[in-house]
Amino acid sequence: MNTNQDLSLKLFIVLSKAYKVTMERAVKDMKKHGLSETEFTVLELLYHKGKYSIQRIGEKILVTSGGMTYTIDKLEKKGYLRRVACPEDRRVTYAEITDEGAELLRNIFPSHAQVIESLMQGLSIEEKEYAITLIKKIGIGAQEIKID
Repeated sequence: MNTNQDLSLKLFIVLSKAYKVTMERAVKDMKKHGLSETEFTVLELLYHKGKYSIQRIGEKILVTSGGMTYTIDKLEKKGYLRRVACPEDRRVTYAEITDEGAELLRNIFPSHAQVIESLMQGLSIEEKEYAITLIKKIGIGAQEIKID
């Protein structure tokens, strides 16, 4: 193996382990509030961005249409969101956070943000900014690679 390949493999392992451990801690915090990772992510998106088409939510958070339907159904049953038909296109359905869902997020988001901040405490502000730039670059480069 060459040095570039060795470093690429090591970086992949380090990123994977860091992602796994930070997500485990973040998901544990979400579950304290009775939400799965996907449910929390959907509510957080709707809370901060407003009404969104269900298809676009799935694309944005990388969940299949079947997974989105399941998650939207669960959140609707809990009273945290509602479906809204698009008046211009009957094929499109929006999800909109309810007052109850917004209240839940208002109550839990600040403490969840503190959990995330504590997970990143090993980095300075400058290091966080640099890490964001580098990790975005990895993601963009990975999307361009075609694997058959």
